[in-house]
Amino acid sequence: MSDARDELTPASGGRSPDRDRASTVIDPTVPSTARMYDYYLGGKDNFAADRDAAEAVLSAAPEVRMLARENRAFLIRAVRYLAEQGVTQILDIGTGIPTSPNVHEVARSIAPETRIVYVDNDPIVLAHNRALRAADGVACIRGDMRDPATFADDPVLHDLIDFDRPVAVLFASVLHFMTDAEDPHAIVGFWRDRIVPGSYLLVSHITGESRPTASADAASAYTTARASSSATLRSRADIQRLFDGFTLVDPPGRLVYLPEWHPDDPGNVVDPELVWMLAGVGRRV
Repeated sequence: MSDARDELTPASGGRSPDRDRASTVIDPTVPSTARMYDYYLGGKDNFAADRDAAEAVLSAAPEVRMLARENRAFLIRAVRYLAEQGVTQILDIGTGIPTSPNVHEVARSIAPETRIVYVDNDPIVLAHNRALRAADGVACIRGDMRDPATFADDPVLHDLIDFDRPVAVLFASVLHFMTDAEDPHAIVGFWRDRIVPGSYLLVSHITGESRPTASADAASAYTTARASSSATLRSRADIQRLFDGFTLVDPPGRLVYLPEWHPDDPGNVVDPELVWMLAGVGRRV
């Protein structure tokens, strides 16, 4: 994977020139939440502005790096779980810069026939994810999670995903970058109404309930750093409401902190409340 500081020349992947031209506009002076997340994980696909902003957040709340790593670990465990339930279609919204193992790699290690569509609006994310087109049944499309109608009918999406069959919709560590005015509950509801019973929703979301000072400091740092999106803390009740129309599974009926969700080694997990991000997987009823 190339360094974001190198020249960016993404392949078009068969998309229209106008859409590709729009997706390659990069302002390296504006910190991107996706590239900041890449920095937390030790990646190299970030600019100086991203690193400076990420360091400002880490200065305010050093545990943010641990949150990023625990979120990746949760995502891997949850995708594995979904594959074991027989779900072979995945829509990953706000996917971020690819980090191995990628969602499709995890799912296909269990169900090789799984089809995956990644969605993001960050041009560097698009550039790297489009390289995944080399894998049959894997695609990346341009879209802003805040405006799902603009990509819900993308022909690439419908070439791979059959919405008459169960689909897993993933919102991993992204909905807290939506303000209340942008209404994340309505955004999740848009997809809930498009997927059939037996489909799944995955969400991880920061909360201020366990570590109110640290979480508030981190959220404030995103605003101060003028990142591409600010962070919004939500209560357990607000996050649980994202699952309206879904039944939370394993543990049934409740959200848990990231390390508590299907830990690989239950006897050796990070203190859950130090990781102030709640997670859940729900089945469409």
